[in-house]
Amino acid sequence: MRSAVWLLCLSFWAAGCVTTIEPRPLLPPAGRPFPHAELDRVQQRFVDERGRVDYAGLAEDRGDLDAYYRRLAVVSPHSHPERFPRGQDELAYWINAYNAAVLIAVLEAWPIDSVGDIKPPLALRPVLWGKSAMAGFFVFQNVVLGDETINLLDLENKVIRPYGDPRIHFAINCASIGCPRLPRRAFSADGLDGELDREARRFFADPEKLRIDHEARVVYLSSILDWFEGDFSDWLKQHGPGGPPTLLAYIRRYVSAERQAEIDRALDYEIDFIEYDWGLNSQ
Repeated sequence: MRSAVWLLCLSFWAAGCVTTIEPRPLLPPAGRPFPHAELDRVQQRFVDERGRVDYAGLAEDRGDLDAYYRRLAVVSPHSHPERFPRGQDELAYWINAYNAAVLIAVLEAWPIDSVGDIKPPLALRPVLWGKSAMAGFFVFQNVVLGDETINLLDLENKVIRPYGDPRIHFAINCASIGCPRLPRRAFSADGLDGELDREARRFFADPEKLRIDHEARVVYLSSILDWFEGDFSDWLKQHGPGGPPTLLAYIRRYVSAERQAEIDRALDYEIDFIEYDWGLNSQ
């Protein structure tokens, strides 16, 4: 959590040192509703069932991704609100934009083994030493969305999280093994609620994100649940059925009946957070 706070502070004063990934060239705004077809084709072609990405193949055939980025660059819910009449239209755009921006940022630095290989500007590395190895990727790479430049850290924390749906943490992918799996289809506005439920269930079905050791009386959870614990508890306070707004109470909503029974046995267990795997989610 301290690293996240440091990154938030850093993003305010480091604007002059970022690299902006410019779209090439800009496309005129397309008809409504905003289309996600190009990203959908990218994910179907280059993402496998494990959520791993064929970055080498995508680097050789990035036409659909670049076309989608050109659309993102000129139209967003901020620049053209009339194109996004519902909250789910907006949120689907921002989630897809984040996932596309991550793919683009990786390709701009390809080949890499981790997003941590993308370093901050040389002059700032002594300042950042020991603070966050991921600042180069999340803070110092800007993308253009709706004719505004923004980094991934701000896109997540200032744009997407304020929608108040913690399921976004199972939908946005930061090109790392520790992330939720990138799905093989882009998110859609009309199906967004069901798609977010699907990704939450998929996330908690992964033993690398949730596992219970009854003998040791420990529940092991993804570090995402630690970093954003307030998002989950705040949602439960507003929308939950009552009871303590704990992480296990939130998780229980997205697991099978058998797994719910396991969680009920583990309510007084210690919670331990799994070290995040920043290795690239490549095939």
